[in-house]
Amino acid sequence: RALLSMPTVGIPRDLLFKELGREYTDDEFQDLCFEFGIELDEVVEEEQLNTAKRGVSSEEKEVITVYKIEVPANRYDLLCLEGIATALNAFTGRSEPPTFSLATPATPDSKP
Repeated sequence: RALLSMPTVGIPRDLLFKELGREYTDDEFQDLCFEFGIELDEVVEEEQLNTAKRGVSSEEKEVITVYKIEVPANRYDLLCLEGIATALNAFTGRSEPPTFSLATPATPDSKP
């Protein structure tokens, strides 16, 4: 019988902190994750090609800190930076939770 594990999402720490509007120590962020119900599994340093910046050789590499975050398998909204930031901002009271509504799907013969 295979053991099922929760999905792990790699999120660049600095981009996440920018979306959250503040910086955390690793311990503070781990506590926040625990309170919310997700787990900061590990903190790693990864090399990333620096191709987005002008004047930087495509061979130069930048080391970034990445948070590997375990999320529950039924929380598809937490599988990306934006989803985790939205959920944590709502959890901490920094923003209102998103509201969703149902819409009637267009019929196959209707035109946009």
